[in-house]
Amino acid sequence: MSATATAPPNSHRRALKGGMAALVGTSIEWYDFYVYATAAAIIFPYVFFPEDLDPALATLASFGTYAVAFFMRPLGGIIFGHIGDKLGRKPALTMTLVLMGVATTLVGVLPGYAAIGIWGPVLLILCRMAQGLAVGGEWGGASLMSVESAPPKWKTFYGGFTQVGNPLGALMATGAFWALSALGQDALLSWGWRLPFLFSIVLIGVGFWVRFRVEETPVFEEKVGGQEQSTPILFALKNNWAPILLGFCIIAMSSGGYVIATTFVQNYADSPEIGLDPTVILGALTIASLVEMLVTLPIAALGDKIGPKRVMYLGIIPSFLVIIPLVLSIQAKNVALIWLFVILIRVTLSGAWAPLSTLMAQMFRPQSRYTSMSLSYGVGAAVWGGLSPAIASLLLVLTDGNFWSVVAFFGLLTLVAWIGVRFAPQHSDAAPVTGSFRPRLDTTAIDTTDR
Repeated sequence: MSATATAPPNSHRRALKGGMAALVGTSIEWYDFYVYATAAAIIFPYVFFPEDLDPALATLASFGTYAVAFFMRPLGGIIFGHIGDKLGRKPALTMTLVLMGVATTLVGVLPGYAAIGIWGPVLLILCRMAQGLAVGGEWGGASLMSVESAPPKWKTFYGGFTQVGNPLGALMATGAFWALSALGQDALLSWGWRLPFLFSIVLIGVGFWVRFRVEETPVFEEKVGGQEQSTPILFALKNNWAPILLGFCIIAMSSGGYVIATTFVQNYADSPEIGLDPTVILGALTIASLVEMLVTLPIAALGDKIGPKRVMYLGIIPSFLVIIPLVLSIQAKNVALIWLFVILIRVTLSGAWAPLSTLMAQMFRPQSRYTSMSLSYGVGAAVWGGLSPAIASLLLVLTDGNFWSVVAFFGLLTLVAWIGVRFAPQHSDAAPVTGSFRPRLDTTAIDTTDR
């Protein structure tokens, strides 16, 4: 029997609306996030820190402001997860969108170090903290908006809509800076970098309109909303601690590996030791984001055929194999190979990213799912994503520029993610949500119709 025959007549229409709402919202939020990440790599070391500061230290300081948002994600997950588990996915997601847009727009009007001294980076950090809170509540809710609205046999495909938002947001962000780089270094550093941040105010209006019109997910309406339940964070820590820990491990590649292959690689190529023209890596990252955006949904659909876990394996291990020739091509300054391997690693990383929404959503039962999922993702992103660029930069300093230390660190991320996927439990929304349950470290899906 076909998937459409086993689902209510309007299930695909509702799933498509939920998926599109997730796609639009996450695209805007990730655009805001990556605009900052790109600026942190190539702009902020020169704008928000003293001119006489050593370039390596300025870069570390800039990545430090970048990392702040990752450490705010768990708090954002708790705050907006509470709202999402109590009041619904829709109101929580609307709030995260507005918070992110306001914070990003404010960055675009901040004066630099030359104008107000130390207050420049201080205000920058405060805006970045607000971004972290928003993203901490955004991804889990958007994932649930798409996955919980999907028919049983199409969950990974529709969950992929949320994941497309990441490369689409990255495409818009790196594309904006790539286009602005044509203005020249002086114009880009003086005023050009502000334009992508200010453009966020336009995007936020579009996203708010889309989010306001979408329906609440059927899982929340039927199984969670209106029911008496304990405080979501307390329920999550008591009953979901094991899946939360495993989700933390899974994020090692989806977040940590991803930022090394994008933000850190971009900074490394632009460093004095390599000295590549910024347009080379920005162009490669822009095209790579486009390719990743195009392959995400097909890869997610594959998860409905062979299972999201198998797709994750196909993404995690090859990504480690591709990072090596990528590094060698950057060191050789071979532009053609740089473009090839930057694009290829984004394709392999899509295997670790495309099925993530569905895999992690099904690691938790509906009660306290928003909080549990956001907390797992937020802590994982804080540790792996937030610290990875700084750790990689520090490893280069400690090893006198030996990039093989960074490759070894990437290998560690690969191993941790593999362990998380291997033992991740999978639950069906068909199971009852009343009462407590103890997490089980199942290695197969409980409900095979979800595959």
